[in-house]
Amino acid sequence: MSRERRLLILAEGRSADPHYGKTARGVIRYRPEHIVAILDTTRAEGDTQDGFPVVRSVEEGMQYAPTTALVGVATQGGRFPPNWRELLKDAIRAGLDLENGLHEFVSEDPELVELARRHRVELRDLRKPPPGLNVPTGANLTHGATAVLTVGSDCAIGKMTVSLELDREARRRGIKSEFVPTGQTGIAIAGWGISVDAVVSDFIAGAAERLVVEGAERGGELLLVEGQGSILHPFYSGVTLGLIHGSAPHGFVLCHKAGERFVEEDERFPIPPLADLAELHARLSLLARPAKVHAVALNTRDLDEQTARRAVEETEAETGLPADDPVRFGAGKLVDALQPLLG
Repeated sequence: MSRERRLLILAEGRSADPHYGKTARGVIRYRPEHIVAILDTTRAEGDTQDGFPVVRSVEEGMQYAPTTALVGVATQGGRFPPNWRELLKDAIRAGLDLENGLHEFVSEDPELVELARRHRVELRDLRKPPPGLNVPTGANLTHGATAVLTVGSDCAIGKMTVSLELDREARRRGIKSEFVPTGQTGIAIAGWGISVDAVVSDFIAGAAERLVVEGAERGGELLLVEGQGSILHPFYSGVTLGLIHGSAPHGFVLCHKAGERFVEEDERFPIPPLADLAELHARLSLLARPAKVHAVALNTRDLDEQTARRAVEETEAETGLPADDPVRFGAGKLVDALQPLLG
């Protein structure tokens, strides 16, 4: 990136939303040192969030000397709401680079491109695939690092968060670990990666291979690969399988929201017992590198602490695997479960 990254997060209407505001919330949790302010006109004047000032206009936000405006929302279908256009133009006119993780690319919008040229700012589309993607070459089997992929019983239950928490704990122990981003929020946090949900389906596995190879080249001896979708999901199973075969992980961490019984809360798609789901992922692993689930990461955010601890114990009894909520109780037990993979 061409200059210091000081973020004004554009979170219009979604700054407190755990789902549609997930990009903002992810960067707030994992890259707070880059943030100077959060923009949301629906919040009261003088509000703060996680210690950061909430502003009601780009002009107000400029007092905190941002260099970059980050689109902090994930909208349905990945399109900008109509009222966002003026907000984006205000950011460009203020001399801010623009980072965008939606499917609608700002770098392909003629009006925004011309405005950016005039104000000498960069437009960066985090979801835009890099050129030259192809099918895997076999380098996913020879890069020399140990890859662990987070997989899930459903979408939007914390696969990225689990990967980041595992990476934090591994680094704390002195392990040369690298978080491998595969989605727009992960890219916004780490500053590199490929958003695999925007890749042509034939090349998802090739993109995943490229990512693990780059992770190893960055010095990672343990690669925590951010999972996407779910093999159970009727819409997004394809991206999951592409990641499994392309990243060729040595092991999996299975993510599950405690108490969830159906994919997308749709009774047509029941979630099988977690032991069966773990076995399914082992069966789906790349034939050239068989892998198994080594631990279960539970999302217990809707439970009180006592109930959450009981859910962890029940999951361990059901699956015979170490389990924990790495956000609530720490990632130590889960990293312990991965230690045998590292030798």
